[in-house]
Amino acid sequence: MKLAVVGATGLVGSEILEVLGEHNFPFDELLLVASERSAGKKITFKDKEYTVIGLAQAVEEKPDVAIFSAGGDTSKEWAPKFAEAGTIVVDNSSAWRMDPTKKLVVPEINAKSLKIDDRIIANPNCSTIQMVLALAPLRERYGIKRVVVSTYQSVTGSGIKAVNQLMDERDGKEGEKAYPHKIDLNVLPHIDVFQENGYTKEEMKMINETKKIFDDQDIQVTATTVRIPVMGGHSESVNVEFKEDFDLEEVKELLSATPGVIVEDDVANNVYPMPMNAHKRDEVFVGRLRRDESHPNTLNMWIVADNLRKGAATNAVQIAKYLVEHSLV
Repeated sequence: MKLAVVGATGLVGSEILEVLGEHNFPFDELLLVASERSAGKKITFKDKEYTVIGLAQAVEEKPDVAIFSAGGDTSKEWAPKFAEAGTIVVDNSSAWRMDPTKKLVVPEINAKSLKIDDRIIANPNCSTIQMVLALAPLRERYGIKRVVVSTYQSVTGSGIKAVNQLMDERDGKEGEKAYPHKIDLNVLPHIDVFQENGYTKEEMKMINETKKIFDDQDIQVTATTVRIPVMGGHSESVNVEFKEDFDLEEVKELLSATPGVIVEDDVANNVYPMPMNAHKRDEVFVGRLRRDESHPNTLNMWIVADNLRKGAATNAVQIAKYLVEHSLV
């Protein structure tokens, strides 16, 4: 097993390496790959020093699996080249998510759809992953008519430049800006670029990816995505209208029995999901479960996950692990 991590020097890339180590991912040879300007850098992983190589050299090495987290433009250019060389690409960018010929995978939901000839597999958007993982068991039991989601997203979702902007502002220093406005002590209802319909690209990702993952074009989804000055994970307020009525205790039981989901719902003791507790965790945390008293068959829920983990690195590693375990490599 020859494994490549493309974008190994970035925030998500370094998280992928951590997750690979924690999950004891089986490989014989590891290639750490980045842009040409990063080639030659040294990265230590599991007490072994690796030299970062460029993309062209990595293609020539013909890895069995390549986990990409290097941005959409890089993926568009290089993922097909890796695939042509016989590599299975698990891509963390938005480049292939809505391509009808590519699978969009959250392993707990639809990994069984993967086949031996899937050469480029898309990792969904971070905010989509945590929402659909929590919704999946409830959709199976009650059916879903409509989802209204508002997100509260960590600056880590914008990369190291955004983290540096927040910390610079906290320290009263000038520095490079990732956002058009100050982020410290502020809230920006603006993630990615605005579209002609007034929604941002991030909001449309959540809408369209949810439909694709569930293979359900009838499910109605609307989203407002917001950046807040926190690190550790993304939070979401989700209002979901079911096709059938539900029992709140059964909802908790279904979620508690779902792999990768942890229910934290004890408001009497101030127990509910928070980004600071989700940080460096692979699970999706769900709480504040309560009936929407203004509308029938409707549930309110609060969903939190580390966007660099289950929202990116962990999900990608889980896809790669599924491929290995099911002899699809």
